[in-house]
Amino acid sequence: MTDFLQLLVQGVALGAAYALVALGFVVIYKATAVINFAHGELMLLGAYLVYGLHVEAGLPYLLAVPLAMALMALVGWGVERLLLRRMVGRPTFSVVMITLGLAIVLRQVIAARFGFEERLLGDPWGSSALALGGVQVNVVSVVTVAASGTLLGLFFAFFRGTKAGVAMRAAAFDHEAALALGIPVRSVHAWSWMIAGATATVAGIFLAAFPASLSPGLGFAAFRAFPAAILGGLDSPGGAVVGGLTVGVVEMLVQGYQPQLAPWLGTDVHVVAAYVLMIGVLMVRPYGLFGTREVERV
Repeated sequence: MTDFLQLLVQGVALGAAYALVALGFVVIYKATAVINFAHGELMLLGAYLVYGLHVEAGLPYLLAVPLAMALMALVGWGVERLLLRRMVGRPTFSVVMITLGLAIVLRQVIAARFGFEERLLGDPWGSSALALGGVQVNVVSVVTVAASGTLLGLFFAFFRGTKAGVAMRAAAFDHEAALALGIPVRSVHAWSWMIAGATATVAGIFLAAFPASLSPGLGFAAFRAFPAAILGGLDSPGGAVVGGLTVGVVEMLVQGYQPQLAPWLGTDVHVVAAYVLMIGVLMVRPYGLFGTREVERV
């Protein structure tokens, strides 16, 4: 039971970070109907900005993080303004290819600036742990859940309780109707990229925290969180949270128990466990657990 609780706590913490990644996918998809394949690189860039501001520039960690979030929101705004705004009305395939190209460019720029070696973010909690009822819980797990929960709560408060949030919901529901009502849809697109950039930064620093480290390979973690967005429903922010937590818990439980129960499967089954789960759910619910079902009338 102790091992199960240990894995469950770690899975919830991992899932909280995955939920932030999945939220970035969902927000951009709801606003633009495009999957952003550069989201992992936005997460990577945000984490490296925290490293540069904290370790290299010497700013306090708790100041470096919000500053990096603000800078990544600005990066998101710049991407939408300079690249994607010019693609409004163009084929979706072309926009997707731009995000793929952007991912390659960002990865090369980051590698050229910081190199490929693993680095430590220098977070204030490090490897410290708490003993809760016989279960050893890393402080970073507690901080991850608390910070991610706070950020997700702020997003939903913004999404449902502000004029800008209502405008985002309206534009996501029907672009043409939103334009007819005077809602600035292009501004909504910019807001979605800014939110994605800021939340990606927080996800990046927690995915790179102890016992992991920061390296260019961190960007691929977004593809491990991508099933969370699909599982919950690609147009459902709430589904991104449920999907993220589900994927995180499943990944940790498989990593903990599979080598004992089915060692013949190898040691990396947990990497694909989320995709197996995603395939199973999509076979039953093609639009995800909370996704909007599309109805076409002929």
